[in-house]
Amino acid sequence: MRRVLHINGLGLVFGALFLITLVGQAIAGQAQYNDQQITEGLLPVSLLQYVTSSTFAVDVVENWQSEYLQFFLYIFATVWLVQKGSPESKDVEKAGPESDEDQLFGEYARHDSPRSARFDDWRGALFSRSLGIVMGGIFALSWIAQSVTGWAAFNSEQIGSHQDPVSWLAYLGEADFWNRTLQNWQSEMLAVGSMAVLAVFLRQRGSPESKPVGAAHADTGETG
Repeated sequence: MRRVLHINGLGLVFGALFLITLVGQAIAGQAQYNDQQITEGLLPVSLLQYVTSSTFAVDVVENWQSEYLQFFLYIFATVWLVQKGSPESKDVEKAGPESDEDQLFGEYARHDSPRSARFDDWRGALFSRSLGIVMGGIFALSWIAQSVTGWAAFNSEQIGSHQDPVSWLAYLGEADFWNRTLQNWQSEMLAVGSMAVLAVFLRQRGSPESKPVGAAHADTGETG
């Protein structure tokens, strides 16, 4: 059991942190929501009522969609775009999808390669792009979920303010939807760009996200 925990520590720790922070968000969000309810002369809600509300749901999924957009774009962008000196980039000379030999694909697959990597047909083509496709799919689904939950929350506020609710398509053109979307997108783009550039000149000993401490600033694609 200890070995299982050790070799899966990264996923387990971040999975646990996700659950802890999600619970924390729910508790803090309920407190803030109830403060607003009391200020407006309305009854407070229970934690269960809050976590099943559109208000909580939209706050959660609007962050999910931006995170998966970040990964989706980065996965595809780093196929073609490079950053000299960054461990987040592959070698400048390797821009593009690379050869089958470099990718251990088709006839160049090793004995321990995934089975799908051996097929030089649609199965191999699909598997060779599966990470980006799944990340893009999760982004699309979470963005749709954000639009639906945001629409419900927006209409709840509209009704509370004695204004007419709007249709889902009309909500997609509302400033509320795009404000929720773009405030997350801009932060993700800043974070990714900063990581790619700062890692050229800065180091974190022992991290695969950093170059070795003594590596030259111009070394690209190396990890420590």
